[in-house]
Amino acid sequence: MMNQTTAKVLVLSGFGVLLLVASGHGKLLIESQERAVPQYATVNDLPVVGILSQELSYLMTQNYGDEGYDSYIAASYVKFVEGAGARVVPIWINQPVEYYQNIMSNLNGVLLPGGATWFNQSNGYADAGRHIYDIAMQYNDNGDYFPLWGTCLGFELLTYLAANGTEHRAHCSSSSQALPLNFKGDFRKSRLFANAPNDVIDILSNEPVTANFHQFCVTEANLTAYGLDEDWRVMSVDRDWNGMEFISTIEHKSYPFYGIQFHPEKNIYEWIQNKNISHTGTAIRASQFFADFFIDEARKSEHSFPNEATLEQHVIYNYQPTFTGLKRSSFEQCYMFQESPKVLPRVMKSKKVTLKKKKVQRDPPAPAAL
Repeated sequence: MMNQTTAKVLVLSGFGVLLLVASGHGKLLIESQERAVPQYATVNDLPVVGILSQELSYLMTQNYGDEGYDSYIAASYVKFVEGAGARVVPIWINQPVEYYQNIMSNLNGVLLPGGATWFNQSNGYADAGRHIYDIAMQYNDNGDYFPLWGTCLGFELLTYLAANGTEHRAHCSSSSQALPLNFKGDFRKSRLFANAPNDVIDILSNEPVTANFHQFCVTEANLTAYGLDEDWRVMSVDRDWNGMEFISTIEHKSYPFYGIQFHPEKNIYEWIQNKNISHTGTAIRASQFFADFFIDEARKSEHSFPNEATLEQHVIYNYQPTFTGLKRSSFEQCYMFQESPKVLPRVMKSKKVTLKKKKVQRDPPAPAAL
């Protein structure tokens, strides 16, 4: 029996048991082996996820620059999150670090979307990502579960930030390319795929269902060159149109941070023609797996807005999407944001949601259906 503290036993992915001790000085993670991501025996049924906005692309600037827009979020990412059971709050670029600290204290995770911007633009997507990455690391170091998900450019941004802002990517050619995943032999040891249904693994392994649209790649050689291979686990690779091998799925070994180079949201929600995007039933099944996994991770976070009225000031419902597909955009719809002042969170202390408790028992990884 513990004196003046409460203990919660957590189950780890392949690392046995970890004891989480809550005290007046915060949460301390007590471990006997290497640091691992805890699997929390809690469920937050009201998850709210932030999606980072970004600068307008060159084509968007041509089409919408005169209308006063300075940033956007593709609507398919919003639908991706909502379709798995979470609400969305847009996160603005070009804000001070205090803004990101305040807004993230109310969120249960952040999605870093794909797009077409550069990492060296001041006060833009990458600088905002830097703040988000550092704050998320601090949360998790303190035993406060907080997941990050990066898709395509967002995946590249995660590794860029892990490399301390050093350009580490290789040029490649993988535009409008539909591919299966070439899984590593130990991919079932990952958190992302440990409990993935066998039929999903079979689809991903054998059918060209992942939609790739990228001119940069992260290779295993890139990871090794920048010392990232010790902290990041590679679960699958693919090859571009020229045969160059690149990483297609990755996760951090110590934090609930996940990156995928392809676009599952496009299979379900993007209908631009001649882009080689699979809309088969199996493609939808596999794509939905990734959304469900990420939001299940977000459900482990105990953050919440102080009340529903405050949340309503921030949710994406305050904005209307634009039918950008009519102007040759690669996105059917986008949320376009004006340069006028946006809703910024006041300095607020978030309260914790009422969580359901349930026993978590992780079975040994199921054999891959390859």
